[in-house]
Amino acid sequence: MKILSAVIALTAVLAAPIAFAREASPRQTHADASPRIAPERLARLDTALQRYVEEDRIAGAVALVLRNGQPVYERALGWSDKEAGRRMSADTVFRIASQTKAITSAAILILAEEGKLTLTEPVSRTIPAFAKTTVASAQGAGGAPIAAGRPITLHDLLTHTAGISYGTDDAIKAAYREQGLGPAAGFGWYTADKDEPVCTTMERLATLPFAAQPGEAWVYGYNTDILGCVVERAAGMPLDAFIRSRITGPLGMKDTVFFLPPAQRERLAAVYGSGKDGRIERAPEGSRGQGHYIEGPRRNFAGGAGLLSTARDYARFLEMIRRGGALDGVRILSPRSVRLMRSNQSGALYPQSGLGFGYGFEVTERFGAHGLDGEGAFGWSGAYGTMYRVDPESGLVLVLMLQLLPNHTDIQSVFSTVTYQALD
Repeated sequence: MKILSAVIALTAVLAAPIAFAREASPRQTHADASPRIAPERLARLDTALQRYVEEDRIAGAVALVLRNGQPVYERALGWSDKEAGRRMSADTVFRIASQTKAITSAAILILAEEGKLTLTEPVSRTIPAFAKTTVASAQGAGGAPIAAGRPITLHDLLTHTAGISYGTDDAIKAAYREQGLGPAAGFGWYTADKDEPVCTTMERLATLPFAAQPGEAWVYGYNTDILGCVVERAAGMPLDAFIRSRITGPLGMKDTVFFLPPAQRERLAAVYGSGKDGRIERAPEGSRGQGHYIEGPRRNFAGGAGLLSTARDYARFLEMIRRGGALDGVRILSPRSVRLMRSNQSGALYPQSGLGFGYGFEVTERFGAHGLDGEGAFGWSGAYGTMYRVDPESGLVLVLMLQLLPNHTDIQSVFSTVTYQALD
């Protein structure tokens, strides 16, 4: 019965249309030179992914693979809300958390192309509260913060080399909690419940000590949320409006939003978490679970972790990046700006050998450094279990959407590996 239900669900997904334009003829020679996909081997994904549902390790997922802009694999598996009896579908909406970072980074580059900011300028040019920042003392929580050695730049924020964490470090977590950040903000990055603009939140962040000196370490944290405020100040409009008018709207990403309309609440997948035995448990309400993406204040647009999206929507954004900044005749970014995003801009600071970090993406510099990624592949993931990878060498875009926080499965690496093994 489970197999029959899965087949019915998969058939419905395959019958639904998905709109991606074929590559223009000037790129066709390059596209034809990329490895071919063996359909019978790609079909192994069905068994590999369904196993996680059957073993109750995930409630459900949507998996999408594009090759040269065309879908070669699309499946909706399991449940979007198991308790409510709602099956997963291709248009299910997911919380994508840190996958928001790439879109906000693109917004910064759009403004740079228009001359409204430069990537080397100090963030204090648009957010004066960052003119004088501090760093937690090496002596720990008892030591007084020390002055930052230099101003934080937009480049630092884009590459996560500003020294700014999510405020959950032992030396600073108490101070962050008092300001409604760090441990007081879900797992550190959550702001959807705040009844204030993101710039107000980021100005408060500027008064707190950071984890490292600017330019001295790769530290993952509120960097892109600060960039969201920079977008608002430089563009003169809220972050959601800028993203809608300059990125998601032109690309036809109608389901990529910070907050879902109440009438569409049943489209939002429920959040689960990996229990102690590895089986899923429904996550609680609130900032450490289901979130406030429908009934929240709808005022705080978190550029680092706030968007909702579908697999198809997010794949359109990635396909635009893969093609050098344009899709379906609409140019979002110049090829040179896209090259900045998908090449290592963090030097030797990124902590994993063979990988680097560009402007919004982790970048594979050596084959074998990230599974079966080709050199030049790039991607990232989200706290709720979502992930994506783009491999220009193979013409591939991989998107996996699920809602599992915490996620103690290996489904992301399995999805990637089984996709790559289908290449001839």
